[in-house]
Amino acid sequence: MWKHFLVENRDFVTTVTINRPPYNTLSLGTLEELGRILDDLEEDEATRVMLLTGSGDRAFSAGADMTEFGQAEGGPEATIRKVHTLFQRIEHFPKPIIAVINGYALGGGCELQMACHLAVASDQARLGLPEVKRGILPGYGGTQRMARLIGKRRALYYMLRGQHISAEEAKACGLINEIFPHEQLREKAFELAASMARGSAPLAMRGIIRAVGRGLEQSLEEGLNLETEEMMKVVVSEDAAEGIQAFFSKREPAFRGR
Repeated sequence: MWKHFLVENRDFVTTVTINRPPYNTLSLGTLEELGRILDDLEEDEATRVMLLTGSGDRAFSAGADMTEFGQAEGGPEATIRKVHTLFQRIEHFPKPIIAVINGYALGGGCELQMACHLAVASDQARLGLPEVKRGILPGYGGTQRMARLIGKRRALYYMLRGQHISAEEAKACGLINEIFPHEQLREKAFELAASMARGSAPLAMRGIIRAVGRGLEQSLEEGLNLETEEMMKVVVSEDAAEGIQAFFSKREPAFRGR
């Protein structure tokens, strides 16, 4: 069904795998197809959490397909703005998206994983924004998201040098959440996603994503108002009633996303 991706669903977790070996570069067609996959998964009741990874053992994604750069109608600026729109959609997607970094996540690949809500990586993973060594700068949101994730000075240190970042260093600075042994990465990532899909209420996860993501773009007062709005949506839900009843009954809740 998909030209550049493999898509598999199990236990309310959908794994989306970029399938452009060996380095899973991001062509224009790949990015457009990812947008269509998001269209499908947003309304799919069988998807509560999404895993995004790359095929093989070498790369999550080594970045944009440079052979296509500037070929889209409107030139490089049109391409950049389209990617910005897609990555913003990922950042504000109503269901958790976890990047599973199985190797290199460089350039556009690193920018893609930064747009995801969470990120886990193999102990062999290498991340980075090496664009400065190509005479350009990170143009798929990297200059903005890295600074917001890990702070201005640390982000500048990595971007101005264009060096690779080890998994250990990426976790230490907050660029990723967890590191798993390379051979166990996909299994451990699925366990994390499945635990969220089973034990976390879908409507509440949606509200948290919106409150955090949109709230950081506003003042504290505005963010608190947004938090209240999201809380009032979920407090009257069937899932909230189920969660409270399960707590008092000392059992696991059975959330339905309602």
